[in-house]
Amino acid sequence: MSLIPSIFGGRRSNIFDPFSLHMWDPFEGFPLSSNLANVTSSARETSAFANARIDWKETPEAHVFKADLPGLKKEEVKVEVEEGKVLQISGERSKEQEEKNDQWHRVERSSGKFLRRFRLPENAKIDQVKASMENGVLTVTVPKEQVKKPEVKAIEISG
Repeated sequence: MSLIPSIFGGRRSNIFDPFSLHMWDPFEGFPLSSNLANVTSSARETSAFANARIDWKETPEAHVFKADLPGLKKEEVKVEVEEGKVLQISGERSKEQEEKNDQWHRVERSSGKFLRRFRLPENAKIDQVKASMENGVLTVTVPKEQVKKPEVKAIEISG
């Protein structure tokens, strides 16, 4: 397997390439005891969901945060503003219940807790923060204080 993707259109399969078509699993093919399997799968679930993807853009009127949280309900997500103007977005996705008769072939959807924090700029109006959730996308809008333009007074020149 080449570590350099083919420039001639070949399929890429590289453990170092985030866009690779094959995800390398270091535990694939190894028989694991049930205890070790639970620990490693639990660690993978938490770490996978811990990195909730969040975009932050600034418009003339506000700072807008958008978080992709597929499968979560608004009751499972918390949006808080701490003292010192720190926006905190957190939540938890529960693990799906396993039935004794079920045979899982693949588990790729992550579960676990996530927490992201952002220090807001001085011009943020923390008392007017609004949050909404639609189709698995959380949108948090933090309005900005209007920047006062310096008042310019024309001075008449005598003489």
